[in-house]
Amino acid sequence: MILRHSFIPQNNQRLAHLCGPADVHLRTIEAALQVSIGHRHGQFKVDGPKARATQAMELLQALYEQADRPIKEEHVQLMLAGDSALREDADGALVLHTRRADLRARTPNQSVYLENIATHDISFGIGPAGTGKTYLAVACAVDALERASVQRIVLTRPAVEAGERLGFLPGDLTQKVDPYLRPLYDALYELMGFDRVQKAFERNALEIAPLAFMRGRTLNNAFVILDEAQNTTPEQMKMFLTRIGFGAKAVVTGDVSQIDLPKGALSGLVDAERVLRRVKGIAFTHFNSQDVVRHPLVARIVDAYDAQRSRRSPA
Repeated sequence: MILRHSFIPQNNQRLAHLCGPADVHLRTIEAALQVSIGHRHGQFKVDGPKARATQAMELLQALYEQADRPIKEEHVQLMLAGDSALREDADGALVLHTRRADLRARTPNQSVYLENIATHDISFGIGPAGTGKTYLAVACAVDALERASVQRIVLTRPAVEAGERLGFLPGDLTQKVDPYLRPLYDALYELMGFDRVQKAFERNALEIAPLAFMRGRTLNNAFVILDEAQNTTPEQMKMFLTRIGFGAKAVVTGDVSQIDLPKGALSGLVDAERVLRRVKGIAFTHFNSQDVVRHPLVARIVDAYDAQRSRRSPA
């Protein structure tokens, strides 16, 4: 089937952005949808099976509407991957579909983090408290669920006490592990609303569980987040990363300055960065005190502890 379309009013700059350098965006769409795209000025022709030709033409229209500035190759791939794509605002920042309309990256590293999550199947966010590592990861998961890019969200973290001995905790299993998972609940409630979170749990579109519950599973078509990853062992980290199935995306977050493992134990997050640094398809984003978006004192506290740790480290 051959579909024809003319962009009116014709804007040569938008057409150039739509096609990309040497028509690279058109070649990407052709390869992904198995169609043939031809164009002369503002007139486009798509040749292929009806459904794919229609999809290609709709994608060209959507890209043309966003082509007031150059379009990144990753953005075209994202639009091809989902039912609807991540959008960008006037400043080029990714816009996430959540309950918070003002949610966006506030620092350059946060922008890199969001781009890495969008364009990689496995991403790591490493840095101090208050830099938005977990919150932005949960926001990306909610966005993916809203766009039907994934079928469910799975959030997990190791149940390691932060330097305290809490002893026996009463209640059933859920009540025992909930205190460890509370930050994830808080982010979900703010980004989705309490009622929607409860409904997502009921239809199994949302799961929160300790890391130990991941063993033996394969997670397909899911957005999986491992929080507080500095408290995993190398064996636990490998186990988690090998749970990832088809159509899945994983984000690992942690702060290597707050490791609560027994003295002398190697952190799975530290080990993973060393082992996986050059593995294609995995991205690492590092945050620092300049990315802290909490009270201004938090950034100064982070700097003070970093400076103290540097003085104690052997030359």
